[in-house]
Amino acid sequence: MRRSPDQFVFAARVLHWLMAVLIVSMLFIGVGMVASVSERHAWLISIHKPLGIAILLLAVVRLIVRLRNRPPPLPADLPAVQKLAAYASHYLLYILMLLIPLVGWAMLSAGGYPVMLSHGLRLPPIFPVSGVAFAILRHAHAWLAMLLLLTFLAHLGAALYHGLIRRDGVLSSMTGYRRKS
Repeated sequence: MRRSPDQFVFAARVLHWLMAVLIVSMLFIGVGMVASVSERHAWLISIHKPLGIAILLLAVVRLIVRLRNRPPPLPADLPAVQKLAAYASHYLLYILMLLIPLVGWAMLSAGGYPVMLSHGLRLPPIFPVSGVAFAILRHAHAWLAMLLLLTFLAHLGAALYHGLIRRDGVLSSMTGYRRKS
């Protein structure tokens, strides 16, 4: 079965929505970790680490799917500045989906903290132990997460603009939903 040229492939759509849920969850968990000093803090960290690695792995898979399957073209009448913003924001989202988990992993390594995915599965450190590096990477991780949130909100706003105002098929290319004429 061939896909319509104005739709993303099924794998890209599934990965997009799965990662959207995971990333939004991760942002809320991160805020909860920063705001909490209770016993929930350890529980949130135990979720945050494997979720971050899952996002990293899914981002790699998603990038491979994207490189192997050309995305649908943007509408021909879309202004050049909006096309540039679309391309730039997508590149930024991919960079952040890969970079933030790696910076988090490096931060934990620099702090001497293990990255445990489960009770028996521990990832190796990817950065030498250093208090200064830990502090820098911790701030970088937080600032990159804020940049991801802002980029995500801009992406969501653009999707709603295309779906509700322009009704040009950009949103439906990722949802798979087609309005009956």
